[in-house]
Amino acid sequence: MSEPRKKDDYQKALSLYSQGIKDFRRGDYEKAASSFENLLEKYPEEFELIDRAKVYLSICKKGTHKETISPKTIEDYLFYGQMKINQADYEGALKLLEKALELKKEEARVYYLMATAYVQSNRSDDGLEALKKAIQKDKSLAVLAQNEPDFEPLREDKRFKILVKLS
Repeated sequence: MSEPRKKDDYQKALSLYSQGIKDFRRGDYEKAASSFENLLEKYPEEFELIDRAKVYLSICKKGTHKETISPKTIEDYLFYGQMKINQADYEGALKLLEKALELKKEEARVYYLMATAYVQSNRSDDGLEALKKAIQKDKSLAVLAQNEPDFEPLREDKRFKILVKLS
């Protein structure tokens, strides 16, 4: 293989590897795996990148397995709901938290977590409504909300200021 072609192939391989790393860091394991698999298939002579790609590919394949959870108590739902929020899986969190409400309709912590999930998924109106319900059920959550980083997008919203200060 000619020297310019080797360099060109290396650049293409490096580009695939870089894209895989970006997707991996975003938590999009399926896309990352696709990039790493393409790299392995198209550029097997790029040993240095291939070895690293194999490690990441192995992690990606483990990361794409859907974990099965079976919450039973309100505490289980709160725990797994918070876990989903931490993983930026806001829709998954909301599904769990809606089921939690079926168990205990008056649980303020459920509404509070729903508020964080809504706000983080750019649904501020829903987030404010859920936060209002949470604070109505437990006034101490207003103080918590004032310092909650997840509510940063609401800091300048008059409705948020009224909600957390007048409670």
